[in-house]
Amino acid sequence: MQAFSGQSSMWNELIASLPNPHLLQTWEWAQVKARYRWLPLPMVWYDSNQLSVTSEQSPLAAAMVLKRTIPVSGFAKKMCVLYVPKGPLMDWGDAALRARVLDDLQAFTRRQGAIFIKIDPDVVLGTGIPGSQEAVEDNSGQAVRSDLTRRGWIFSSDQIQFRNTVLVDLTLSEDELLARMKQKTRYNVRLAEKKGVTVRPGTLADLPMLYRLYAETSVRDGFVIRDENYYQTVWQTFMHNAPSAISQQPFAEPLIAEVESQFVAAIFVFYFAERAYYLYGMSRQAHREKMPNHLLQWEAMRRAKAAGCKVYDLWGAPDAFDESDSMWGVFRFKEGLGGQVVQTLGAWDYPASSLLYKLYTQTIPHVLDIMRARGKTRTRQNIGS
Repeated sequence: MQAFSGQSSMWNELIASLPNPHLLQTWEWAQVKARYRWLPLPMVWYDSNQLSVTSEQSPLAAAMVLKRTIPVSGFAKKMCVLYVPKGPLMDWGDAALRARVLDDLQAFTRRQGAIFIKIDPDVVLGTGIPGSQEAVEDNSGQAVRSDLTRRGWIFSSDQIQFRNTVLVDLTLSEDELLARMKQKTRYNVRLAEKKGVTVRPGTLADLPMLYRLYAETSVRDGFVIRDENYYQTVWQTFMHNAPSAISQQPFAEPLIAEVESQFVAAIFVFYFAERAYYLYGMSRQAHREKMPNHLLQWEAMRRAKAAGCKVYDLWGAPDAFDESDSMWGVFRFKEGLGGQVVQTLGAWDYPASSLLYKLYTQTIPHVLDIMRARGKTRTRQNIGS
């Protein structure tokens, strides 16, 4: 393992060459997090049999490690935690490479004096809704989970990202994509078109309005969001890149649904290495009967396909696939779009200090509850509701 010292475009090209590259491992995402007290530490693994690393040598694995210092009074030594969002990137089925990368990350965690390191790579455990006829387990993913347990890694009580998601295969034709949708979803796409809903790409000038719309949505639907500066940072960072999904540089665009020039709904779609991601969605109560969200998703698929993407990631599915899960309603909407459920490994922690890790995991849920409550109050105040 060695630190990466190249330019941002070089990092993105490097990870795009690895299996299953992810948006959250890009240089841009790390720079966003750097604005919020995370220190990016990009790491690369090359062939250990090579005596030296050359520019022509292909990487075997990579990890954008994020480090955050935790101010704790009474400790002479600063506490910190490490996180590899949606990584490390490598062929997780290669047992020897997996052992090498995990050994290095564990040793790195101890050298950094970190409480723990968290990883949540997109290692597939199975596809399809569990218990359904189409559900299939992935044996290689199950082997990775067993290996982590044997090594002393712990399935994390703090799952930062969604464990499961819904993926739409964009290699199909547009007619085939429509045919895979649920009949009601397909009908609603056509209904939106007939009712005069139009969709256009947004610009930087639209961002203040889009945040307000997102804030209204969060208050109405009961989820917590960050302050406006955070989203402006994310959106602007990715929107400034050139729009080319098959490029090895990520970018983003908002898609805005309008009825008679009135904003009624919007989504943000991010692109990287032949994959599109639906990260943020927002809507108003007005004209909901015209189904603008259905048309937005269809236009997102069409634009991603035209840009060369092979997969559209709908970003999130329930942990429990029944009505008790808070995501059930959102999942039913996504399911109607014709994608496939993919279950992944989720987040796992390697505690370098068992005592500090126990104290941290007992304390952080209470802190997060307080932060969420304050966040909801602040958002309501910001939109005047």
